[in-house]
Amino acid sequence: MKATFLDLRKRSKAIVRALDQNQSVTLVYRGKTKGVIVPASGLPGKTISVSRHPAFGMWRERADLIDVRGFVERVRKRRHAL
Repeated sequence: MKATFLDLRKRSKAIVRALDQNQSVTLVYRGKTKGVIVPASGLPGKTISVSRHPAFGMWRERADLIDVRGFVERVRKRRHAL
């Protein structure tokens, strides 16, 4: 099945139905293939634990993230005073 990114929003039920029927969905943007969604049953059975994932601990050495609450507050702080 081919689907545009607009179809992802407007026809998501049909896309999920195609995946349930073991069909892959090709994502097309402006006439060019951008990606493929494959059914979960078609994925390899090998899984890895979260702690072994390459992204796990990638910010381990960032000193500004030691205080997570403070970091989030700084990010959410208004950028301009009213």
